[in-house]
Amino acid sequence: MAMKIIILEDNEERRAAMRRCLDDRFYQYEARFFDDAAELIDYLRANLNDTLVISLDHDLELKPTPTGEMTDPGTGRDVADYLARTAPVCPVVIHTTNSSAAVGMEMVLQDAHWETRCVLPCDDLEWIPTQWFQSIRRAIVGPLRRSVEGRSL
Repeated sequence: MAMKIIILEDNEERRAAMRRCLDDRFYQYEARFFDDAAELIDYLRANLNDTLVISLDHDLELKPTPTGEMTDPGTGRDVADYLARTAPVCPVVIHTTNSSAAVGMEMVLQDAHWETRCVLPCDDLEWIPTQWFQSIRRAIVGPLRRSVEGRSL
């Protein structure tokens, strides 16, 4: 089973920019995008152990239902609260313009011993191939580097 990069992001332009970065450098991993916190939590219940890194946005836009009503997709904090009740298995990158929500998400995850990184989006999409992707790369490569350094040669 392929290791997964899991991303909670509801903005299509951001998702496309993130996918381009991942397809270029981490094509060997499956990238899964979600725009609904409850759907992501359901997915993680079955796939968390196959997850390499999780990236969470906080504020998600209301979604239209097939009947035209609007539904609340939750927030990244919902996912952070779920993760805080599970054993840490991978780093979490928090990417949100809501800085107070980012602090809360980071605190709840760190209190549960999850490794976290925070990225503050800026300059339209320019932060994605720079700050966000560097954080994702460090999250993926860091554990590999640590495991190699820890071995006796």
